[in-house]
Amino acid sequence: MSYSTSEMMTVAAARRLRNGAVCFVGIGLPSKAANLARLTSSPDVVLIYESGPIGAKPSVLPLSIGDGELAETADTVVPTGEIFRYWLQGGRIDVGFLGAAQVDRFGNINTTVVGDYFAPKTRLPGAGGAPEIAGSAKQVLIILKQSPRAFVDKLDFITSVGHGEGGDSRKRLGLPGEGPVGIITDLCIMEPEAGTHEFVVTSIHPGVSREQIVAATGWAIRFADDVQQTTAPSEVELTALRDLEARTAAAHGQVAGEA
Repeated sequence: MSYSTSEMMTVAAARRLRNGAVCFVGIGLPSKAANLARLTSSPDVVLIYESGPIGAKPSVLPLSIGDGELAETADTVVPTGEIFRYWLQGGRIDVGFLGAAQVDRFGNINTTVVGDYFAPKTRLPGAGGAPEIAGSAKQVLIILKQSPRAFVDKLDFITSVGHGEGGDSRKRLGLPGEGPVGIITDLCIMEPEAGTHEFVVTSIHPGVSREQIVAATGWAIRFADDVQQTTAPSEVELTALRDLEARTAAAHGQVAGEA
């Protein structure tokens, strides 16, 4: 089956979520990837959203954290304060799954403003629970499409800390957990280099060249010594993803693939 670069990105991200993991999910691309994982390789993953649902099993992708689909399909719903204090800050979240408007070489995220904070070119949706997720989850996965506007040498604003300034910066900041362990894009997969914690390319999606990745990155991106080729999506993965998108489109009046 043929597939789009967006489908490759979603499938590659879904594969990174191990079965049985407790995952704190962001809305948008993270939710799509996490729910695809639940429908394919990781049926026992526990999806948690910041509005309080635990063990959510939505049949369609939620429009927001307040979407009733999450509460209706969850094992239980608890207060938002409990989600953060008991589950997240209590060390019970295995993976935080986040999107971003901008990301830098150390996995720090901007979802606040583009340009000067006091006179921004673009005001973004804001932090939500992302800073706490990035700070306290045992591991963090980041998913976004790759372009020089999104992969920048210096963030306009640090909303959520990844590996700070690199090296042992995160440890010195007193943040628990490993921080970001993977950035999954429509071109490749990046992982933090041991020691420096700078993100380097470890897997390139089929049909993508190194030159494309370099051109789509705002810093001098480096490649691991043993770069792999990402396994193409299987028929099972694509069918599950497209069915999920079609159900979502029908429920929300969207074109399939928008969510």
